[in-house]
Amino acid sequence: MSVQSDKRLMKGNEAIAEAAIRAGCAAYFGYPITPQNELIAWMADRMPELGRVFIQAESEISAVNMVYGAASTGARAMTSSSSPGISLKQEGISYAAGADIPFVYVNMVRGGPGLGSIAPAQSDYIQSTRGGGHGDYRVIVLAPNSVQEAADLTYCAFDLAEKWRMPVLILGDGVIGQMMEGVELPPMRDPDSLPAASDWAVGKMSSTSGGSTSPNTSAGIRSARHITSLELVPEILEEKIRSRFQRYSHVEREETRYEETFCDDAELIVVAYGTSARVALGAVRLARDAGLKAGLLRPITLWPFPSAALSAAADRGSSFLSVEMSMGQMRDDIRLSVKDRVPVDLLSHAGGVVPSEEEVFERIHAILGGKE
Repeated sequence: MSVQSDKRLMKGNEAIAEAAIRAGCAAYFGYPITPQNELIAWMADRMPELGRVFIQAESEISAVNMVYGAASTGARAMTSSSSPGISLKQEGISYAAGADIPFVYVNMVRGGPGLGSIAPAQSDYIQSTRGGGHGDYRVIVLAPNSVQEAADLTYCAFDLAEKWRMPVLILGDGVIGQMMEGVELPPMRDPDSLPAASDWAVGKMSSTSGGSTSPNTSAGIRSARHITSLELVPEILEEKIRSRFQRYSHVEREETRYEETFCDDAELIVVAYGTSARVALGAVRLARDAGLKAGLLRPITLWPFPSAALSAAADRGSSFLSVEMSMGQMRDDIRLSVKDRVPVDLLSHAGGVVPSEEEVFERIHAILGGKE
């Protein structure tokens, strides 16, 4: 059954949950934590209503391993949490990456380290963009800056996960999750229209013989499949990892997303994502009104990171200002992208403090004003 798109006033957490449902999420497993509780509450209400699976697990560790099991059958599966909870899930995420299992997870980042605070932060950047758990792997990281974009990116995240056989992370923060905006929701996807994971998923051995592992394909029974991240022969494991990283190189070429504003003639480009990008855009507009040539480059994918776009801007002579709610974690990626050919300044906050337009504008003025 198809449902027409409709516009509603929703919190970011709610929009993500409903967009996941409309994208065909068949199973959700989670555990409550602020500031993402509206997401799990929405799933608790809507998933059983639609005859889909919702389980509030006894812990974050249980939840992520339930996702691993459900996703192994080819089902569209999802979990969500906030910073300390995501840390607990990292072992399961690493296992999924090592077994090439696609699923979607959400991190509404709060201040850390440790229990920290429940206020919005971006201090999980390094954890998110470097995989987060043990071993050599990546996850696609999508960073929305509005409720609408949170819904849109969630809707496409399941397709990205299945296309590349890897976990996909929606990385928000307490502001993105809690604020309310108008959002046009996408249509409900017909489950029968979703791509089948027929060549790798477990389950559904035969329509007539249940769990038989017989390879007798003439009787409609396929051979058994074994999903695991374990490989005890080092040379074989290395070969698998190298093959996976070849796939990641295709992801970098095909899936890098970013947005540029006033960058063509910018002497200074502010780089910011999520909530910080909302603030930075206002500051850049103030700078333009003051006659300062500032621009904004907003990464939408934090991995893959828009390194080529930053390098090209450096070639044009632009310098950079990283505005982030962390202690320079993203600035390191900017410096790597431009190979330290141009200055990369930092305006940072931590612990749940959100920058203001005025202080970002003042920093832009201090940098560009010194060139006059």
